[in-house]
Formats: sequence, C-alpha cells, structure tokens
Amino acid sequence: MKLLRVLLLVPRNILIALVLVYRKIISPLYGDVCRYYPSCSTYGLHSLQRLGVLRAIPLTGWRVLRCNPWSAGGVDEVVSGPNWISISQLGFTSPASSEIKR
Repeated sequence: MKLLRVLLLVPRNILIALVLVYRKIISPLYGDVCRYYPSCSTYGLHSLQRLGVLRAIPLTGWRVLRCNPWSAGGVDEVVSGPNWISISQLGFTSPASSEIKR
C-alpha cells in the first residue's frame, strides 16, 4: 500500500520540481508582477503539494489566466488536501507516517 502511494506521488513531484526550477531561474527575471497573494507560482506549488496533479493543473491555469493587468488581484489561498501527504522542507511530497497528523 505504501509503495502504491509513493508511485502515485511521482507525477506530482515531477511537476513540483518543474515549478521549483521556474521559481529559481525564470521568476527572478520578472520580479514581483503577480497581482495576487500568494504569487501564481506559489499558488501552483501549494496546489500541487496539497491537491495533486488532476486538481492543481486546472486551478493553477485558471489562476494564471486571471492574473492580468485588468484584474484587481487579491488574496487567493489554496484549500487543504488529503491527510496522507507529508511535505518535505524542499517542497516534495511523500506518504505521511502514521504519527504525523495535519
């Protein structure tokens, strides 16, 4: 069962790695241009970490489409996800041990 959970998290962690690379290399070139809090890349990262690939991609896509010069912006937090996920200090996900409660 734990192996299945690890395998289910592989696509999520691949996309998390891509977002982290974007945030380290490309995002600093643009500076603070996002009209929302948290920034669109942070929103995408949190949605991937908490909700998974299938829910994060449409949510993040909609968020990026709304982040434009004609938008008022504002605060837009990601909802909580399942309790069986643990997020490491580097930002990657793994199955939570039975002792960890969120």
